[in-house]
Amino acid sequence: MQASQESQTSASFHSFYNRPVQQIDPYGLSTFQVLNNDSTSSKSQGTGFSFQTDTEQFFTLESTPATDFAAYSSPSAVSVSSYQSPFSPQGSHSYGSDLHHSSDNTYGSPLSGSSGVEDENKLMHALWVLRNELLGPESDTDDSGSFNGIVTQPSPFTRYNRILEMAPHMDLKQLLVSCAEIVSEADTISFSDRQVALSAAEALMEILEKQVSVSGEPIQRLGAYMLEGLRARLLSSGSIIYKKLKCKEPTSSELMSYMHVLYQICPYYKFAYMSANVVIGEAMENENRIHVIDFQIAQGSQWVSFIQALSRRPGGAPYIRITGIDDAQSAHARGGGLDLVGQRLAQVAKSCGVPFEFHGAAMSGCDVQLENLQVRHGEALAVNFPYILHHMPDESVNTMNHRDRLLRLVKSLSPKVVTLVEQESNTNTSTFIQRFCETLDYYTAMFESIDSARSREDRQRISAEEHCVARDVVNIIACEGTERVERHELFGKWRLRLMMAGFSPVQLSPSVGIAIRDMLKEYSSNYRFAEGHGALYLGWKNRALATSSAWR
Repeated sequence: MQASQESQTSASFHSFYNRPVQQIDPYGLSTFQVLNNDSTSSKSQGTGFSFQTDTEQFFTLESTPATDFAAYSSPSAVSVSSYQSPFSPQGSHSYGSDLHHSSDNTYGSPLSGSSGVEDENKLMHALWVLRNELLGPESDTDDSGSFNGIVTQPSPFTRYNRILEMAPHMDLKQLLVSCAEIVSEADTISFSDRQVALSAAEALMEILEKQVSVSGEPIQRLGAYMLEGLRARLLSSGSIIYKKLKCKEPTSSELMSYMHVLYQICPYYKFAYMSANVVIGEAMENENRIHVIDFQIAQGSQWVSFIQALSRRPGGAPYIRITGIDDAQSAHARGGGLDLVGQRLAQVAKSCGVPFEFHGAAMSGCDVQLENLQVRHGEALAVNFPYILHHMPDESVNTMNHRDRLLRLVKSLSPKVVTLVEQESNTNTSTFIQRFCETLDYYTAMFESIDSARSREDRQRISAEEHCVARDVVNIIACEGTERVERHELFGKWRLRLMMAGFSPVQLSPSVGIAIRDMLKEYSSNYRFAEGHGALYLGWKNRALATSSAWR
């Protein structure tokens, strides 16, 4: 009888998460109307996906054919463990700054070899300024070469001169990377060379300004925000720009609507919610008193479906208590404190006949201490980290190392299960140019995935990207130290952190994968799902974008 009940409970969770996605409205916005939505969704009816075939050719940044300007190591190839993304089979590549690469590429917006008289005149003027005003009329000579058998490196002017001469023949991605390299060097070179770098960077930015557009192709839209980040970094105003972006936030209702747009057109949030809920539900099958600590409670949307699934448990619903950690953006979107989340979830639980209690902890994860979590004896504990742990500063930022401190704190609570969902990106401790290239690669894939669901002129999509995605991009590029809060790590690094804190991986049941695959039927067939190295991977084409894993 006991085994039968366990089977029915597991089936209840599985069948609930296999319901059509439209039936579950995590934002409680079933009557919400998206205005000015004149686009049509691109959805796939198929269930499967295919990895890249041998006939498709990709290039990594480190394997780019030699060019006249610097090539960059692909940050996504910097390994913190022996694990590779399931979407990146041996030998698969994505090209970097290769001037000789075909203009037919997945990043779009290749610049024509003839960019117009006005652009060329500006380039020639910039070159003239560099030669005559900064370095003098003698600067026409190339100072690279050899002396007594020793090869000398060209001066900054010579290198920047070459880049500016080649700029009309670069595509948008190449221009962005070249500009980023110059901005990066401007932070470390002498004052006189810095003036040369500033002039070269400003000349490239003028060209970039004409190539980017918030209503253009994915790389053009992303380019607009990356250009803003580069400009802010060049002016040493990254934190100021970032704070201004935060101050320009839309009203609560507007921000909520933009978040809802992203929730509907992309599977990233559903991937996090569904995978964690199925894992936690199965781990709590035989428990009568459940305590869930959510370090990113947001609107509480994730737990609506969880409570509904518990209400169908054979033998009656268990008692459930949820502790929610808050964040400023979610509070702004709600238009109020955590009491609003508690009230909403309490109403859901009451309607389902589930005994329920809510405790709110309105504080940053960095400030959380044991007493804030109100752990009680006799309750089975689950802890949820959905896209939040990368915001915690680690040992590279300060000695407090809240990232590992939180993991050790949670381990000391002896939870029955811990769920972790994070972006599969490497922007924490890599160099600026590596971080820039990684951000360009990662968010190009994300913007392409958004592009598949909404038209490029859709105002709701533009606003959603600007207020929900662009700020993260600017923060990664423009800010440093404690001001840089977007510090993603690859799953291999998260795995090391968790194991060092004393956790062991939990093997995921087939039900989790089935629920995610069924959910993805509602989206473009270019989304990929795979299981490997003890984690679930969600990606776009051959780029992994998020991972979900479970620990105890």
